[in-house]
Amino acid sequence: MSEQTSTTAASGGSTSEPAANQSNPVKRFFASPAGRNSGLVVALLLLIAVGAITGGENFMNLDNFFVIVRYASVIGVVAIGMTFVITGGGIDLSVGSVLGLASVVASVGAIQTASAGFWPLMVFVSIAVGVIAGLLNGMIIAYGKVVAFIATLAMLVGARGLAELISGRSTQVVSNQGFLDFFRGDLLGIDWVVWIFLIVAVAGWFLLNRTTFGRRTVAIGGNPVAARLAGVNVRRHTVYLYMIAGACAGIAALITLSRTTAGTSTHGMLLELDVIAAVVVGGTLLAGGRGTIGGTVLGVMLFAVLINVFTQNDLSSSWQLVARGVIIVIAVMLQQRLANRASSSTA
Repeated sequence: MSEQTSTTAASGGSTSEPAANQSNPVKRFFASPAGRNSGLVVALLLLIAVGAITGGENFMNLDNFFVIVRYASVIGVVAIGMTFVITGGGIDLSVGSVLGLASVVASVGAIQTASAGFWPLMVFVSIAVGVIAGLLNGMIIAYGKVVAFIATLAMLVGARGLAELISGRSTQVVSNQGFLDFFRGDLLGIDWVVWIFLIVAVAGWFLLNRTTFGRRTVAIGGNPVAARLAGVNVRRHTVYLYMIAGACAGIAALITLSRTTAGTSTHGMLLELDVIAAVVVGGTLLAGGRGTIGGTVLGVMLFAVLINVFTQNDLSSSWQLVARGVIIVIAVMLQQRLANRASSSTA
């Protein structure tokens, strides 16, 4: 999968590369989207090899593969939305709380009763809750001029508190059998939750890399002032980005409901940390201006395989956290080095 690069008008830089880079095929490859993702592919293959050696047949079987992908589906769907926000120069700390709120609202007794003969109503409600939360985030950030970190931190706390008020801090059992049958079903032998992750990833890749919306997202992340001078409505576009992140959180809430058969305010606790980590490890710049859906998917799968390998070998969850922390630090350090190299080459 390819990554979107910012336009010259938005970045204010030159489109020409140094002659040394143009004449060196190795440098050209590693400067390309495929080259930047190649390191993730190698890391993922090495991790799979470790799993195969230590876990044997328990690791290297189709059922375990689907276990990994099903686990990755929730984080992956939310990470697609987060990729748009970070590429646009923002951050969203509230996605985990929004997921919890959406799961609670979609599973309240009134909604389940109303959707008894039409379970897609629960789908609509969950996604609508996510979109509304994203809309509020975007409006506060874009028009209220509140720093994204603070605005989404407030939503993180507020959405979690609202979920507790609505649910009464109790677990709400999902009794809509039609909803459960669909989301627990499969198509061509592949679980629907995996298809949903795939569909969201493909749609996100197309939107970011093949549309004007994607080009504007990259331009805003690279240089919002230049993007505004080029005719982009930066405020409105920022609102759209947070609405996409909210919608993805709502979709992930549906997957969570189907897996746990319950809506609770504790769903999605600290999910935002895993999501941001996967996006950053995948190669999306925290400073904005460059995003990669393909890299995000690889980052999500890297962490999912890592957790599976640790679980297969009965290793401590504490060591899982240490390993993930090391991976994040290395990824950020590589990002900074690449960014400094790119800035010095265009100077």
